[in-house]
Parts: sequence; structure tokens; C-alpha cells
Amino acid sequence: MVRKILGVIIGYVAMSVFVVTTFILALLVLGPDGAFKPGEFAPSNLWIAISFVLGFAGAVLAGLVCALIAKSSKPVMVLAGIALIMGLVLAIPALTAEPVTEERAEDLPSLEAMQKGQQPAWVAALNPLVGAAGILLGGRLRRNSLPGA
Repeated sequence: MVRKILGVIIGYVAMSVFVVTTFILALLVLGPDGAFKPGEFAPSNLWIAISFVLGFAGAVLAGLVCALIAKSSKPVMVLAGIALIMGLVLAIPALTAEPVTEERAEDLPSLEAMQKGQQPAWVAALNPLVGAAGILLGGRLRRNSLPGA
């Protein structure tokens, strides 16, 4: 039982660390002009695409780590459920927020721009589904890659 609980926890931590680290790196590489639409706090299409790829990759990692530690598929399903519920709860602010009408200054530092950034509602709603699917896929990768697993 402890192994299964640890699988869920460590899988979630692995996903969180991966996503935060890669998002920061992506922001530093793209800068505010690449991450946002010109003069706005709305993310660019490139940023949205990168965020889905990185989020999905982090979720696959989480599912794989969870399955390797737990040595069972049920904890992977639990982790996917937790990610789905937490993602939907965390999406509520984006779904209910008033649009930012302030114009983004060109010299605004990247991290400050990211704090004011506003993801589209459809991205906020889709992210939890992408994450849950990635976790389930990651769990299957472990099961399919080892004989008798």
C-alpha cells in the first residue's frame, strides 16, 4: 500500500518539477515577445502549442514514474483522476476571469509578464484532460515495456 501511495505522490512531484522547469526554460528562450501576442497578455499560438507538448510530456513522465514505483495500474488511474480534478479546480480562475485589457509594455520582464498573462478558457479547460490522458499513457508505457508487467 505504501508503495502505491508513494507512486502517486512521486509521480505528481515529478510532473510538477518537469512542467515548472521546462516552462521557465521555454519562457526564457522565447522571451515575452515569443510567449505573448504583440502588446497583449494573451499567450501566442507558439506558447500554447509548447505548453501542451510540455504538459503532455510531464504527464507521461508522471504516469511512468507512478507505474514503476507502484508496480500496479490502479495508482496510475488514481493519479490521473487527481490531476484531472486538480486541473479543473485550478482552471476555474481562468474560466471566470475578466479579460486583461491592459497593453503589455515591450520592456516588461518575462516573469512579470507571465504573472499578468491570461490563458484562454479553452486551454484551461483542455489542459486537465491532456494531463490525465498523458498520465494514463505513461502508465501503459511501463506496463507494455516490461515482460510480465
